[in-house]
Amino acid sequence: MTPLTVSGLVFACIAGAGVLAMLIARALPGHHLQADSRDTIKQGLGMIATLAALVLALLGAAAKGSYDTHTNSVRQLAADVLMLDRVLALYGPQTAEARDLLRRGVTATLDRIWPAEDAGSANLTPGEARVAMEAFFENITGLTPKTESQRALKARALEVATGLMQTRLRLFAQKDSTIPVPFLVVLVFWLMILLGGFALLSPCNATVVSVLLVCTLSVSCAIFLILELDRPFHGMVRVSSVPLREALSLVGN
Repeated sequence: MTPLTVSGLVFACIAGAGVLAMLIARALPGHHLQADSRDTIKQGLGMIATLAALVLALLGAAAKGSYDTHTNSVRQLAADVLMLDRVLALYGPQTAEARDLLRRGVTATLDRIWPAEDAGSANLTPGEARVAMEAFFENITGLTPKTESQRALKARALEVATGLMQTRLRLFAQKDSTIPVPFLVVLVFWLMILLGGFALLSPCNATVVSVLLVCTLSVSCAIFLILELDRPFHGMVRVSSVPLREALSLVGN
């Protein structure tokens, strides 16, 4: 399910819990909601609110960490591409084919991870990019340096190319969600109890209902943002392709 669908379900569950709590409050005998009972309920809600805040913070930190990791990987890809192109340019005109293969590999990577709007969703599987990069690697390996400078440049090119391929494969290996589903389920359950408890202790009027709806919407939006950050190459909050596109524009120049 998409983050928008999940956050919509969360909103419905929490709002439903609030409505149910208001109905229960009307049916309960008066002594169940006297001062002593209210104090106990408030203490219980305070404990659950603390736990929910802790789990929400953990999920947010995990999602932000995943997003930052992928952002840094893309920047590393761009830096490696530029470094590799300059090393090959210094090697000499013999690397013209290798630099062309490098351009093809980067272009294929961009097309798969950041496809056009009508071309489907991002695909982190190497695919065509892997074929192009393997051909590129073989081309570099086949170079026959004639000077010490060229030998050093070939060794450096192979080192950077290996790092480039490792970074690309790391993006594929880290494509799975970092948010455990049980954490999210338990968090939503606690939020339902919290909003239900607030509704249970509050009078049923337009102001209270409006405040509870705003709180429910705010929590749902927070979960939506967390889920969006956890899918850095899909949805509305995406890792930018600008560093890699700018690097591609300089390859071969």
